[in-house]
Amino acid sequence: MSNYVAEALVGEPEVLEDVQALPAWLSLKAAATALQSVQAQDGSIPETSARTDAAAHVAVITAAIRELAPLFPHDAAYLDAAVVDFDRWVSEDFGVPDFYDSLMAFQPQQHRVDGLRHLVVFPMYTQNGSSNRLVEAVLIAVIWPAFIAELEQEYTNGLFVPIRFLDFTPGYDTNSAVLFPETVAMREIPTFTWGAIFQDREAARYRRVVRAAAEITRLELPEEAAALLDDQQLAEETFVMWDLIHDRTHMRGDLPFDPFMIKQRMPFFLYSLEELRCDLTAFRESVRIERDDSASPEARKHARLVQYAVIFDRIFRFSITGSRTRNYDGLGGQLLFAWMHQHHVLHWTDTRLTFDWDAVPGVVIALGAQIDELYWASIDRPKKAHWLAAYEMITATLTPNPASAWARGLPLEVLAGPPKGYTDLVMDDEFPLSMFFEALDKKMKSVIESTVGITARG
Repeated sequence: MSNYVAEALVGEPEVLEDVQALPAWLSLKAAATALQSVQAQDGSIPETSARTDAAAHVAVITAAIRELAPLFPHDAAYLDAAVVDFDRWVSEDFGVPDFYDSLMAFQPQQHRVDGLRHLVVFPMYTQNGSSNRLVEAVLIAVIWPAFIAELEQEYTNGLFVPIRFLDFTPGYDTNSAVLFPETVAMREIPTFTWGAIFQDREAARYRRVVRAAAEITRLELPEEAAALLDDQQLAEETFVMWDLIHDRTHMRGDLPFDPFMIKQRMPFFLYSLEELRCDLTAFRESVRIERDDSASPEARKHARLVQYAVIFDRIFRFSITGSRTRNYDGLGGQLLFAWMHQHHVLHWTDTRLTFDWDAVPGVVIALGAQIDELYWASIDRPKKAHWLAAYEMITATLTPNPASAWARGLPLEVLAGPPKGYTDLVMDDEFPLSMFFEALDKKMKSVIESTVGITARG
């Protein structure tokens, strides 16, 4: 590893500042950004007049990769392969890029060491950012505290790589908080072996949003929950624990025959239930860990914090972030809020939000158990019947749009027809915001918007 100076910031983890200040990185970042302006959506450069300059930009990128490579000896095979992939792209007149070989050489899950850095350069889209496969470059550092390494022995998740930003190109100056291999331009789809989540972005936007929402709703935060808002490192580690358990849950449990992680056309509220199921599993397991005397003190402390994080992120940020067009994360937050309210552990009285914290765990776990029961029963049902059962479960708690065809009852010809007829009749905003969330959205809109591109530094 290279020699560097780590500057500790108050309330933040140690941030390695030297790499992102190096001329080689700055030139690489500038060249990648320049390439983006001439790339088509599929990553190619169709304008022949732009290719001479594009080749010069690629030469800058590959020279910078070679210069920076000694700082990342654990990624030597990947960085070598990236140079080859870039050179081939140039030689093939900038057609649709193919970075399969370098992607296969990049294996960050094999080096989960706290603070370890990676230089990542691919043509890719950024989820919740750009839908175009443009050349993006990002400097990252791994977050892998000792208590997470211990927890992972029980909650095994060999694909999970928690990371923080050091610097990035414009595709990440967005809401994107993930680095996934499936976003890379490549000739074939392999079996993916890792997935990375920017915990610093998740933690930073949580801290900003929840602080503002608590003030607006006059919520008196418990001391432990308030601590999350004052300490970026504590919040990052809490989100690592949450995502460690959430991520592995997608392929565990009594799942429908087609796992929800496989892309398929379904009513968006089914994705809501899947994401909420995984979050509520993390909540349930955190309650168990907190109450386990044999667990380490660090694990028990963070387990308590995960519970606050799941509730507050879901109800304050998820519910009102994004458009109202098939917003499955928003719907999950609305469902959790309404469930807690209707089970009398969340109260909106005298324009003040309060919780009965002693009773919250049991009520939240009960919602997760209801979703688990729906899943358990699903393998005995036809797909369309499962969709109808899921809708019925949600509408027992949330009020659907008054104009909803689903709420009125789907016509017989649709019920007897193919699944497409079902999905076509789901409204973009099948479950509109409640009056509470309408009011909260108006007051929180500028706060939510301010979190675009946020990192640990704000």
